[in-house]
Amino acid sequence: MLPVYTLSILLNALAGCALVFAGERAGEKGVFQSLDNETVRIVIGVLSFVTGILKILSPVAGNLPVLGDLVPALANLAGGFILGFEFFQTRRSLDFTAAERVGGMIEKYKRLAGFVCLGAAAVHLFFYPIIFL
Repeated sequence: MLPVYTLSILLNALAGCALVFAGERAGEKGVFQSLDNETVRIVIGVLSFVTGILKILSPVAGNLPVLGDLVPALANLAGGFILGFEFFQTRRSLDFTAAERVGGMIEKYKRLAGFVCLGAAAVHLFFYPIIFL
C-alpha cells in the first residue's frame, strides 16, 4: 500500500534524524531544534511504531507478505520504541531494574539505531521492490 510505504520512509527519516542529530545543535534554530521538543518526539515515535506494525501487515505490491518489508518495518518499530521509551523515562521515574537496563542500552545504541533508521529509509526509497527492503 503506497501511503504506508510513504509514511514508512518519512517516519524512518524523521526518527533517524531525531535520534542522531537532536541535542547536538543546542541553541541553533531550524529543523533540528524542533526535533528536541518532547511533543514532536513522542508523535514521531508513536506514528513510527504504528507505521512499523502496518508495514508488516501490508507490504508494497509485488513483495512477499511480512518478509517483503521487514527491514523498514523493524527500523520503524525500533525508532518508535526508542523515542517512546525516552519520553516515558523523562515523564516518570521507572524504578525497576529492567527499565534501567533498557534505558542504559538505549542510551548506548541510540545513535546507531538512528543511523539504521536513516539507512533503511534511504535504501527503501530507492530499492523498494527488492525482498527484505
